[in-house]
Amino acid sequence: MSLDIWPPVSPAELKIKVAETQKRELAWIVGRTLKACEDLKHGLEDCYALLAPVDPGSTLVMSTPRNERVKGTITRVGTRIVKGTLSLQFRTIAPQTLTLSQSFPVHIHVLDALHTHLTESIDLLGLLLSNNPISDSASEANASSTANAAQALSSGMRVLADSITSSIALLKGPPLNEADTSWTTQSCPPSHFTPPLTQNFSFYITLQECSIVLLMRALEPVHAPVHFGTKLGLAIGTFRRLEHDEVDIIFKYKPGGDDYSDTKRVSANHTVDPPAASRPQTANAQLEEVYVREKVRVESADPSLISLYSKLGYLSIVLDQARRNLDAVMNLQLKEYTK
Repeated sequence: MSLDIWPPVSPAELKIKVAETQKRELAWIVGRTLKACEDLKHGLEDCYALLAPVDPGSTLVMSTPRNERVKGTITRVGTRIVKGTLSLQFRTIAPQTLTLSQSFPVHIHVLDALHTHLTESIDLLGLLLSNNPISDSASEANASSTANAAQALSSGMRVLADSITSSIALLKGPPLNEADTSWTTQSCPPSHFTPPLTQNFSFYITLQECSIVLLMRALEPVHAPVHFGTKLGLAIGTFRRLEHDEVDIIFKYKPGGDDYSDTKRVSANHTVDPPAASRPQTANAQLEEVYVREKVRVESADPSLISLYSKLGYLSIVLDQARRNLDAVMNLQLKEYTK
């Protein structure tokens, strides 16, 4: 079986017709890709709205399951925790209630990084769409501009894909079996609470599987003297250390907490923070070697972050398909964009 072209054309004319067809197809796919970019921009703006600092924010219940070692609520507005009250019933320290100072909100640095990715992605799409959409019909005059626009779109969408992938990874967080030692230098400064926290208590907030995760640790200096009664209890077995995954490990801890936790971040509409001169000068304290006497982990799923994760996953699929289509017409080597 053979396939012939009718009416027959010469090989030279056939090459011209093929080139013209490829130009029209490239112009058409560029136009379709620009329309897909418009949809992506609207979708990312919806994602941005889910992370915007809009009152009253999201109030989350923070409570340990099956007991009341930690019980209370926190309120997230944008990328910050602006309100919170937690009752603690630790075994190694006296019962206490932590109240977040409204003058010093706690920044969640993972959400700050996510906010930056979303902002850069929207700006990139705005730049790609700033050019006028190209017509579906290509001619000799605009063939060069069509090829340049296609190359620019391919490069821009590659950067966009990396940004969206990084955003999804931030929401998902590191694996549960992976050790995270960021708390040693990025714990919340004691001055963010009323009354201020003790130096031997770490309050650290992060993200895991679209949930706000709160890790609290009661610390003990390595060279702290041990009471005789404690030594005797450990020797005869009447007193046992609390078992957890960080027991008997020496950490270098920064008592002053995170240097940037109370500075203005890139998030929009944040209130201006107090000048650095008015903050306690504990951020530059030396690192201290400590043991973790007791560790408590509390998490609370955030509906806005779950919705944000789902939207970003869908947009990643749409972007992947648009990139495949464009690269196929441009005769680029197809590859696996998403894992």
